[in-house]
Amino acid sequence: MTQSANNAIRQASNWSIAWGALLIILGMLAIGSPFLAAIAVTGFIAWLIIVAGVVHLFLAFHAHGPGSLIWKLLVGLAYLFFGGYLIVNPVLGVASLTLVFATLFLIEGVLNIILFFKMRSVGGSGWVLLDGIVTLLLGVMIYMQWPSSSAWAIGILVGIGMIFSGVTRLMLSLAVRRSVAAIA
Repeated sequence: MTQSANNAIRQASNWSIAWGALLIILGMLAIGSPFLAAIAVTGFIAWLIIVAGVVHLFLAFHAHGPGSLIWKLLVGLAYLFFGGYLIVNPVLGVASLTLVFATLFLIEGVLNIILFFKMRSVGGSGWVLLDGIVTLLLGVMIYMQWPSSSAWAIGILVGIGMIFSGVTRLMLSLAVRRSVAAIA
């Protein structure tokens, strides 16, 4: 491997290590202040909805036929309205998003348990059952404590996800560095 390729890989791994460390720090901050993290996540989603609304409105004027134009205008306006509503009422958005997550976890947990029974003869299928049970219990816990679970659920989940992503990125980057050093 050439020296310039080694340098390029080292520089890329430096950025990847920095990004991993930043994700870990942000994840810890999210866990430390879960409600603030939930507000930030809801705000981010609200802005994504607004951007989608703008795209729908833009596409409405490129529609073929009057029915399509009216439909796309209405959809675009609905996106703008709901995105704006989430920005103006972030706490209500966090409560709604928490309820959506609880429902998603309940459904995913049940489906994973069903999947386990369909594949129980396959090696490692016990992990699917464990995942299903934990996910189902998490969904029940969030749902039973809703709306007060809104103060912690999204922020904790996002924080844990960021920490795991950061650690994974950090470990992969360090493994690439070791591999490149071993080749060189």
